Amino acid sequence: MAEHVTIRPYRGADEAALLALWNETLTHDRIDAARFRCQVLLDANFDPAGLLLAEAGGRLAGFLLSIARQTPLLGQGMEPELAWITAFGVRSQWQRQGVGRQLFTAALSRLASQGRQRVRISPYTPNYFTPGVDVAAYPAALAFLQGSGWQVISQPISMQVDLTGFQVPPEVAALEAELAQQGIAVRPVQAADLPALMPFIVRHFGWDWFRFAQELLLQQFGPGSDELCFLVATRGAEIVGYCQQRRERFGPFGVDPALRGRGIGRLLLFRCLDAMLAKGFHCAWFLWTGRNAARVYQQAGFRQVRQFAILERSIA
Repeated sequence: MAEHVTIRPYRGADEAALLALWNETLTHDRIDAARFRCQVLLDANFDPAGLLLAEAGGRLAGFLLSIARQTPLLGQGMEPELAWITAFGVRSQWQRQGVGRQLFTAALSRLASQGRQRVRISPYTPNYFTPGVDVAAYPAALAFLQGSGWQVISQPISMQVDLTGFQVPPEVAALEAELAQQGIAVRPVQAADLPALMPFIVRHFGWDWFRFAQELLLQQFGPGSDELCFLVATRGAEIVGYCQQRRERFGPFGVDPALRGRGIGRLLLFRCLDAMLAKGFHCAWFLWTGRNAARVYQQAGFRQVRQFAILERSIA
């Protein structure tokens, strides 16, 4: 059947059919029209030519969304050597018919013609959907990619905790008192923190975390702050850590590398979860961490719910 498939760019009239295809094939990562429009169509780097559709007999058989920067990312520039594939899927009746291979061949050829040297699946900032391929949800996709020359370069995990009945344990309260004797405290962010906070985030965690914090802080000091929590850890007038939360989504959070191992991160985590429960949120989750950091979350009851494979391929 593959010889009857046409690969073409996305057109505006394709939205309903594409969303149906997306949600049929990406069963664990379904989206609605509002999210598609905001996260794909209104992305500054979106190019309809990078959203490829496989069409057969007037019906969509598969799709692939690729991204290459057309505008610089704050602090990271154009990243001219890189491109990303953030979503793809093929209908079950068209799998193993060469449709996926045609989509990837067309996408990689286009990206190579633009001078891109490496392509990743799929941690594109700012509008990725998942950190990579969910290894449990989409094993056939992972096998297809690995059989096509893609290499797994990282395997982040997603975690979640049920906050029903959550309590700050006595040992964390004791830790808080111990840190207070060292002049270290955890408290909600204040406007006066911003001149020190934003350079702290860039210096220790990079521009992507800056962007993520900036988006939340724009709301923290504007409308919608009842759904947010942003805590800072201070030592005197110095900021030494922070964490953030938007509705049920926790993080990111981090501590000055020079002060890690003292329990500051653990205190930030527990105090933020406690604040979330007080706001009426009964679950906390995040999409991406490494296994070493996962141990900190496990202390607060987080459990792994997904594992992803970030893949990369050279097209130079």
